[in-house]
Amino acid sequence: MSENDVHPSVAITFDCTPLRGVPRLDIPLDASPVFRARLERMQRAVASHGTRNAYYLTNARCRFHFTNDPAIGWVQFTFEGTLLTDELDRKTVGSDLDIRLEKETCDWLTQPAVQWLTLSVKHAVEVEFDRYIAAGDLSRALERLAREQAASDAAGGFLGMNL
Repeated sequence: MSENDVHPSVAITFDCTPLRGVPRLDIPLDASPVFRARLERMQRAVASHGTRNAYYLTNARCRFHFTNDPAIGWVQFTFEGTLLTDELDRKTVGSDLDIRLEKETCDWLTQPAVQWLTLSVKHAVEVEFDRYIAAGDLSRALERLAREQAASDAAGGFLGMNL
């Protein structure tokens, strides 16, 4: 068996929005219900955690593999919420995540195992966010937001569709 045949035992993906880089969280009148709900969750995150050293994760999944067969023996969770870092944005110090079991291929899965795995998702995501920081992805996200903010400011506070 080659290394390429092996799936990681934990696979985590997410999109990251630094909350300090979000200039506005007001909800547009014509927002879709899905977009409205996401903005409301982000508003609650800002109210609970502030914007400094706080990052909102969306489109996020965590999959645990328990067998070497990619078709059976895995569980997948979705999650969304806030990751908090230390003052220098070098280390994750906590998280506030909404974690839900999305699908699974384990006919032996029990409710206590789901509860334990839900807690494991939280810890796995915090470790993965430290790897995200170390890889420089957080710096690139902050730079992208700074560029977007500068473009918005130069356009009088609005971007897109000449608004």
